[in-house]
Amino acid sequence: MKKIDIEKKAYGTAVTLLEAKGFVSPVDLFMKMGRLSKKDYEDWRFGRVPYLEKVLQGNLRKLSLVMKTLRKFTGDYDLKPSCTGYNKWGKDPKKRLRFSASQHPEIEKAYATHYVKSK
Repeated sequence: MKKIDIEKKAYGTAVTLLEAKGFVSPVDLFMKMGRLSKKDYEDWRFGRVPYLEKVLQGNLRKLSLVMKTLRKFTGDYDLKPSCTGYNKWGKDPKKRLRFSASQHPEIEKAYATHYVKSK
């Protein structure tokens, strides 16, 4: 898929999510775009996958482009960031989930941020 096609799909999908839910999150965007299956998402949430990027479809360059497009979208629509904690599901002690192999704080924060409509 070409760069422009990825940008158009990400932007259009973000519009759809915002209209349906009132907010947009990277995880929802990846799921709606078909880059994250429900099974892989649940495996990650239950701690069966070490980090989310491991099960996302596409290379890191394409995933980064989706995230960059999401940031552009949030600026265009004047959405407010809301950092969200993703904890492991299940009966075991709650543990913060990882999004990336690197665990770089800025990358982790970007994946965990939801964007909501301004009041």
